[in-house]
Amino acid sequence: MTWLAVLLAVLGAVFFALAARLQHDAVQAFGGALRVSALLRRPRWLLGLLLLVVGSGVHAVALGMAPLSVVQPVGVLAIGITALLDGRRRELPVIALTTLSVGAFVLLAAGSATATAVAPEAELRAGLIVLGLIAAPGLLGVLAERPAVRALGFGAAGGVAYGYVSVLMRAVSQDVQRGAVDWATALSAAGIAVTLLVGGWFIQHAYAGGPPHLAVACLTVVDPLVAVGIGAGLLGEATRTTGPVVAAQLACAALATAGVVVLARKPDHIAPTRSENTVNDGRATRIVIAADTFPPNVNGAARFAHRLATGLAGRGHDVHVLCPDPVGGARTEHVDGITVHRLRSHRTPFDRSFRISLPWQVSTDVRALLTELRPDVVHVQSHFVVGRYALRQAKALGIPVAATNHFMPENLFGHARVPQWLQGAAARWAWADLCRVYGEADVVTAPTPRAVQLLHDKGFPARAVAVSCGIDVDRYRSRRVERTSDTPTVLFVGRLDEEKRVDELLRALAMVPRLRAELVGDGSCRAEWELLARHLGITDRVRFRGFIGEEELLDAYARADLFCMPGIAELQSLATMEAMAARKPVVAADAMALPHLCRPGRNGWLFQPGDVKGLADRLHALAADPALRARMGAASGELIAEHAMATTLETFEGLYERAAGLPLFAPAALAA
Repeated sequence: MTWLAVLLAVLGAVFFALAARLQHDAVQAFGGALRVSALLRRPRWLLGLLLLVVGSGVHAVALGMAPLSVVQPVGVLAIGITALLDGRRRELPVIALTTLSVGAFVLLAAGSATATAVAPEAELRAGLIVLGLIAAPGLLGVLAERPAVRALGFGAAGGVAYGYVSVLMRAVSQDVQRGAVDWATALSAAGIAVTLLVGGWFIQHAYAGGPPHLAVACLTVVDPLVAVGIGAGLLGEATRTTGPVVAAQLACAALATAGVVVLARKPDHIAPTRSENTVNDGRATRIVIAADTFPPNVNGAARFAHRLATGLAGRGHDVHVLCPDPVGGARTEHVDGITVHRLRSHRTPFDRSFRISLPWQVSTDVRALLTELRPDVVHVQSHFVVGRYALRQAKALGIPVAATNHFMPENLFGHARVPQWLQGAAARWAWADLCRVYGEADVVTAPTPRAVQLLHDKGFPARAVAVSCGIDVDRYRSRRVERTSDTPTVLFVGRLDEEKRVDELLRALAMVPRLRAELVGDGSCRAEWELLARHLGITDRVRFRGFIGEEELLDAYARADLFCMPGIAELQSLATMEAMAARKPVVAADAMALPHLCRPGRNGWLFQPGDVKGLADRLHALAADPALRARMGAASGELIAEHAMATTLETFEGLYERAAGLPLFAPAALAA
């Protein structure tokens, strides 16, 4: 029975750790004075509250099955669990030390503690002692000026309160099991409710003042010390405990406490570095770009974020990028004239190259970075984890926010392998979530008028504006390569995922004699489409390149005779813009924003998605007529001029000014 109680206590510790992470994130994102009504509207805080209730229920069952001195110390595992959730791999030895120390403590207590009944008189005496123990750290939390000291005081007071809750829970559990429920049981239950509210108030303020590890450490040390002290001193659970056992327990407790103290230290893995320029000093404006994907990731959103960052830096701004690390650890690096703060990240089961940062890690790290950097404006590139928390923390800190949408649900369904029957509901939820998150931004943009209209159609207020992703036209226009064959080649660049519909290009290719295809990119459908090429008998005319470097990509554009984009979920299509900058004719699906780039009869042709014969006819017309390719390619070069990166950068500078409500940018200074 005792070991079952210990297992239940471990499960309760897991629930407590998860609840702490969720509620800490919600409180940290709140900003200002805590209000219960506001917290109750935050789903993350409510989910944490639910886990806390479930954990308390499991813990109560454990307390009814074993002595308080055995069950209560198991809660210290929550600090190790929290550290693991926070990805602190370098501290695994300390976590192991803490866990083993607690395990040894429980083993010793289980062999010597005596289960005793909790008398009402003992509850009362314990309550009076607890009031005194709460007063000192609680007063420290109220009077202290430093956030860390406030968090320490409030956390310790909450730990004392929760330790007393365990005593009351054991009394109620014993009464229920004996069938002896009376007025004393009711008073104990009422005491549990009151003490939980008091302890909860202290803990929420501890979350507001410091990292979650500090609050959890206070709880997991103070809580069991109070509970075990009451169990041994007032309830008589230590009557059979010998001197050597007490000494061993104290040693285990000291080791566990030391481990908790180490784990509770403020993480030092984020070390923001400031440039020599100060904010608003007339020489530089500090801009933070928050992106969930950034090079070395290969996709349109990552490449745009990089172009925007380096372009703004080239115009004299102090640019910092927050993004997931491609390997996993957190670090800061200076590259291409910008400062990149890589956040802790984890692999996903959907794509080996795509990594995500966990919400509870991002919330803490992003707030620390924004507090240190004090940027003039934050520009988020998505409403996913990094972008979402950067926007939320920026607003809490009073920093103006611009947000750009590159998202369509269809772009993720292939990655996440969402079933067809679920995609409709998932898309509606995803759009509603985006509108809710971006609704807090001061300025919202999308790459094309069609992308803006899509936002408005999905419920976003009619205030979003169209700003092209922009492109360095000269970089693609000046590239020259020697051709090794006179056979015409059609190029595709992009992810090999379902919404790109490269299978339609392959089926059309089989209908066009002599035309070859070069496919640059990788994705979930590559193996399937390689088999399709084999089935169609065109493997000798199709080359799957996979991911390639920037220089190789420039050569691929220069070498191609025409470009095809059959995708149906393009909010702008950087690849199509790059092909136009390289003066290539374009054949594109008549879907989403592609008609903004491809002007039928002028720089290429549109085809209806799914019309493979129509696509084949357009490809054949261009493949068979070099003069037509030259004329349409020249037209592509003329049309793309309106998407020059300089124009995009100037537009965003103006939007940043509008978001901040201040003339932050001085053109003369930038020109110098």
